[in-house]
Order: sequence, then structure tokens, then C-alpha cells
Amino acid sequence: MMTTIRNSTFVICRPVAMTDTVFLDDPSEVIAAHYAQVWESGTAPAGEINPRLSVAVLSFVRCQDDWLGAVITPWAIHLILMNGGGCLWGDIPPGQLRYVRLPGGAQGFIADGDPEIGAWQYASLLDSIGEVVDMRAARLIANDGLRLALGLSAEAVDQPVEPKPPVSRRGFLRRLAGKRD
Repeated sequence: MMTTIRNSTFVICRPVAMTDTVFLDDPSEVIAAHYAQVWESGTAPAGEINPRLSVAVLSFVRCQDDWLGAVITPWAIHLILMNGGGCLWGDIPPGQLRYVRLPGGAQGFIADGDPEIGAWQYASLLDSIGEVVDMRAARLIANDGLRLALGLSAEAVDQPVEPKPPVSRRGFLRRLAGKRD
């Protein structure tokens, strides 16, 4: 069966299969809705659940024309790789591990997906979700994991910015004229 579906989020052309979905726009809302439905329906994976956490998706960013983002759930914190038509994506069967060379280094991703929204791959950022004290801590873990995967130094991003003292009109004009205080 040949199907073509077009909307602002994704395009499916060819026989419908999980690996055929290419996300043209930010897939954050699609992934957030999926994980929220999994949590609300009680079909979350068996294992440790942290009641202090809820489902949240950090914004996805383009990385070599594919999508990389992070998701927080009561059962895991994951990096998520989604097909954006770029060079990072590689089709693999669900449950299989593949290593992807990201700007921050190689990272192992496990294939997963849903027939309604397509395939994605995830990398766990944490061994024990029970140790996360609250959503703020979970967001910090997810942000740091995403920054490091993108090759951005956590130290460089987290350095406090010193506020500059206000400049008087006289000081502004002196600097404009090339004179320093």
C-alpha cells in the first residue's frame, strides 16, 4: 500500500513503516504527546518509577540535519535521535544498538518507535532514575547530556555572566570617540 501524508511535522512517502518518517519540523510535541500517553495509559516500561518526575521534552535541535533532543519521564531520562533526513540517522530494527558519532563523541542509541509516529533512537542518560530528587535536577541532567552530546562545554555554558555596570551618556560618547575611562 502506497501512502503519502504531508503536514507541517512530517512527510511519509512509500509503503508505511516506522522507518519511513522524516520529521521536517521540530518533533518535540509529537514525542511529548507519545510519552504522556504512555504514562497516562499505564503502559510505561516495568521497572523503577520516580513519582517526583513527570513527562517533559526539552526542545529538539538540528544536528547534522537530524533531530536531537532529550526527554524526561518518571522511568528514564533519554537523549532522543529522530530522522530529519540528515546523515546521523540509520535505520535499525527496534531494540538494536548502534553507535552514532555526535559532535561531542560517539554515543550508543537503541532503536524504538511507534507505528503512528515513526521510529526514533534513544540513549539513556541515567542508570537509576530513583536518585533524581526533582524535575529541576532532571532538567539539569537532560540539559547537560544534550549539551555534551552536541559538543558544547557544560562549564562554558554554565559560567555566570557578570552584569555590566550601566554606562552614562558621557561614558558612551567617550567610548564612541575612542577614549577609554
